[in-house]
Amino acid sequence: MTAETAAPAWMHEQITAEQYDSWSEEQCAGIEIVDGMVVGSPSASKRHNRLARILANALEAAGGPDWNADTDFDVRLQDIPLTNRRPDVVVYRADTIDIVPTRPEHVLLVVEVVSPGSETTDRIVKTDQYAKAGIAFYWRVEQAATGVPLVYTYVLDPANTAYRNGDVFTGVVKVVAPFPMEVDLGQI
Repeated sequence: MTAETAAPAWMHEQITAEQYDSWSEEQCAGIEIVDGMVVGSPSASKRHNRLARILANALEAAGGPDWNADTDFDVRLQDIPLTNRRPDVVVYRADTIDIVPTRPEHVLLVVEVVSPGSETTDRIVKTDQYAKAGIAFYWRVEQAATGVPLVYTYVLDPANTAYRNGDVFTGVVKVVAPFPMEVDLGQI
């Protein structure tokens, strides 16, 4: 490898929270940090982004003034070694909007939309990480071959720091927790 094509040193060394916090938003876009190591995230498809946006809008409306729902920003799961995840949708306490970094105690629900290449991470790794961080609800959206998404919901069992399986929805998501909401994802 020549000097022009060599990967930057930070791609081969653990970085600290302090180092990461000094980076610009542009430098942080499209990556997550897992156990201090930079992990690239490929660009999402338009369908993926639309699913996330529709869910975020519905969750924000259902959550009322106490809860915000946004897409694509860091949640700091732990400082040492640094683990930042960038869920597709995050429902967080509205009064923490200006607190950076967003931490698990600010978050009620995270949603991951599974894409080709993220299957194992979204189905297994992130499920475990979010549960251990204490996030009360996790939803996983599978983009089925039929075009109608499947939404798997999980609820934290705090005694075991693991998620219990909740309901599975095809197309229309109708839940009572974390707050009553109904949204049709089958028309995308």
